[in-house]
Amino acid sequence: MPENTVYLSLGSNVGDREANLLAAIAALAGAGVRATRVSAFYETEPVDYQEQPWFVNCVVRGETEVAPVELLRNLREIELRMGSKKVVAKGPRKLDIDILLYGAETIDTAELQVPHPRMHMRRFVLVPLAEIAAGVRHPKLELTAAQLLEQTKDQSQVRRFERAK
Repeated sequence: MPENTVYLSLGSNVGDREANLLAAIAALAGAGVRATRVSAFYETEPVDYQEQPWFVNCVVRGETEVAPVELLRNLREIELRMGSKKVVAKGPRKLDIDILLYGAETIDTAELQVPHPRMHMRRFVLVPLAEIAAGVRHPKLELTAAQLLEQTKDQSQVRRFERAK
């Protein structure tokens, strides 16, 4: 299988949020993803389910030869190994990894939707994505990450997270 460029969104709001993201980024190689670029970390206001701590989020650009559904399963395995549990839908979690884009593919199955169905409505995704790949195009909406960020109605707070040295 040829190598594909993937964009992944990572988030954490339980425990040492920064350490959780760093551990997840390090674990991507074992899931078949060679990380080629990582955005800054951003502290982000929760959306949908408000009664929870703020998240730290980032976006990773990577290269993979792993098929999309297998990649999703590999990413879920990283979440499980790190002890992440989704007790409440959209609620607190130690780690969440989503596939935003997989090449220019459009996938719509019960298990996986790519591009991520809500990515264009989420500042916590669009800010770090536009930072590292402003010109990457959404295959359905045919707009770049920068254009999606400019047009989003989401006004939730997204601020640069000062990582420990």
